[in-house]
Amino acid sequence: PCPLCCPQLEGLCSFLQLSTCPEHLLVRFCSWLLALTPDLSYTSAAVLAEQLFLRRVLSLTQPPSRHLIAALASFCSKYSQPFCRVLVAAVLREPGEGTEQTKLVCELVEECLEPDCVRLVLSQVLEVPLSEKLLPVVQAVLGRQVRGPSLFPWEVLPPELFDLLVLTLCRQAPAFATSLNYAKLVTAVLTMYQSQVS
Repeated sequence: PCPLCCPQLEGLCSFLQLSTCPEHLLVRFCSWLLALTPDLSYTSAAVLAEQLFLRRVLSLTQPPSRHLIAALASFCSKYSQPFCRVLVAAVLREPGEGTEQTKLVCELVEECLEPDCVRLVLSQVLEVPLSEKLLPVVQAVLGRQVRGPSLFPWEVLPPELFDLLVLTLCRQAPAFATSLNYAKLVTAVLTMYQSQVS
């Protein structure tokens, strides 16, 4: 059986001080996690996503280090679903500007997450009130389309998610009357889905 199982896992993380360990060691720890057999359970991976990354990401006031980016990318390569459910959801719900956090989520969407997790991120965005902070995340999701089929199929969004996106953009348009990011986002939607938008 996997050596890292709940509920002992949180205690182990606390004992090892994983939430505050140096970031170069975080990269090595994530490499070790990927080599574990069998794979971690969803619950264990979610606990680790929280313990390893949540405090670090929410406290960012400047761009993340290359070590942190490497650790995040490594973890996401195998456990992206629990990562998105724990960390991305927390970032999206965090009040305030969260500029560095938003940039980080955009980078993960553009470079690291698999298509199903990209759709998950969009659905998470649409579950909370749309804000200026979240518009670049939606733009990053749509941006995955224009880079070609080698990275992402053209039909990114299932119809129900696309309909929800359009409905959200329409309903919240008055709040973004002077927003350049909102205008860019609407233009992108109209350009990519012109045959579906009336």
